[in-house]
Amino acid sequence: MSVLYLLLPLALLLGIVAIVAFVWTVRSGQYDDLDGPPQRMLMDDDDPRLPGRGQVRLKRRRPAASIDDENEKGGD
Repeated sequence: MSVLYLLLPLALLLGIVAIVAFVWTVRSGQYDDLDGPPQRMLMDDDDPRLPGRGQVRLKRRRPAASIDDENEKGGD
């Protein structure tokens, strides 16, 4: 009977921790998209339609007119 004095508060504490953890995951957005990850798992990695895949990011170049202007000013 004396073991109940230990197990009951321990069970209540564990339940409160579980509820707090669940509320934290809901607020952080863990359950927002439930259909996306299973569908992404079935897609090919080299699919160019996927965001961030197969896209090469190029550095912006200055327009050719500004390069010519520098050469006329004596940029060499």
